[in-house]
Amino acid sequence: MPAYRRLLATRLASQWGDGLFQAGLAGAVLFNPERQADPAAIAAGFAVLLLPYSFIGPFTGALLDRWDRKKVIVVANVTRAVFILLTAAAVGAGLSGLPLYISALIVMGIGRFVGSGLSASLPHVVPEDHLVEANALATTAGAIMAVIGAACAIGFRTVLGAGDGGSAWTTSIAVIGLLLSAFIASRFKAGVLGPDEVDEPHNAFKAVARGLLDGAKATWHTPSVTAALAAVLAHRAAFGISLMITLLLMRYSLEDVGILKAGIGGLGEVAVAGGAGVLLAGILTDRIVDRFGVTRTVCGALLLSAAAQIGLGLPMTLPTILMAAFVIIFAGQIVKLCVDTAVQHDIGDEVRGRVFSLYDTLFNIAQVTAVSITATVVPLNGRSHGLMIAAACLYLIGMAAFLLLLARKRQVQHPGLVREDDSSHPIG
Repeated sequence: MPAYRRLLATRLASQWGDGLFQAGLAGAVLFNPERQADPAAIAAGFAVLLLPYSFIGPFTGALLDRWDRKKVIVVANVTRAVFILLTAAAVGAGLSGLPLYISALIVMGIGRFVGSGLSASLPHVVPEDHLVEANALATTAGAIMAVIGAACAIGFRTVLGAGDGGSAWTTSIAVIGLLLSAFIASRFKAGVLGPDEVDEPHNAFKAVARGLLDGAKATWHTPSVTAALAAVLAHRAAFGISLMITLLLMRYSLEDVGILKAGIGGLGEVAVAGGAGVLLAGILTDRIVDRFGVTRTVCGALLLSAAAQIGLGLPMTLPTILMAAFVIIFAGQIVKLCVDTAVQHDIGDEVRGRVFSLYDTLFNIAQVTAVSITATVVPLNGRSHGLMIAAACLYLIGMAAFLLLLARKRQVQHPGLVREDDSSHPIG
């Protein structure tokens, strides 16, 4: 499938750039000897970077269902490259707060928009009966490439320096990945990635303004998607709590243990552990689903996350934190693959982009809300057993919501928004 391989290459190049940019920016803000970071500052960074896009994303998602997705992906990646250079310049100039966050917001916001476009395009390049495998390979390889990008950022930072100047040069290198992604995507013929009916409206505002409503309606009328979305949002909120605690532990509390390093090196180790979890999930998810079904798979993944949160998270040592990262990210990736497949299988192409954008937006809101609430109560050293237990409870709440929504009687589907064929839903 040449078209699938090209779409995969587009994703890999883009996510390598994403990983490098995000790790470079994290190093510049959190582990820069010229700057200091406390929980409130970290939470503010997450909020400024993710929340504005979270309100805009559902509306811009409408463009993925009205405009040629190839064109959107190419233009978006080129635009991101420009703003990466602006962000790097802001880092180099020693700027902080809004001047830095605004340019980074645009890079990361458009990056998620590109991700939604790539996911919505997948059913156009692979047969429907191979969606689970193709999706597992694409998302797994993409996540691993993001980890490689993050590792590259740590390496470049070691060579170029940890101060503002070195961080600026490190961050700017991400441009290479995005321009390569845009070039690869440009090799597709117009319309190949969908939507099925490319209609570039004269009144773009009207098309965009309806994005949120259409995506929400399509999601609500598809119980398999609604239930899976509840599960992944609970997982993301719990992950947000763990993320804040891990950042603070690495920055202020943990010490090196043998070959394991704390500080920004520790975050690199967390990224590697998470990448291994993503890889394992990509290999095993299809087999697990075939053996147990999606409902048991999602519930099992959430239970495994809760167990890891308690058993491995509570000791708060460097080795157990890394093991917890592996298990929780492994389980989270399984849930995410089930959600992606449900959307690709059960949502009609004419609204799929809007649903993916809504999904991505709620994903961001869940994480930012969890990080922000955590920042108000977590001690500076990150050691809070109560928050670890709260995160474990969120996984169990997500499982309960998943089962309740899945049991909800299927309502009459809205014509044109949701597929009529219910014979082979991936969930339920």
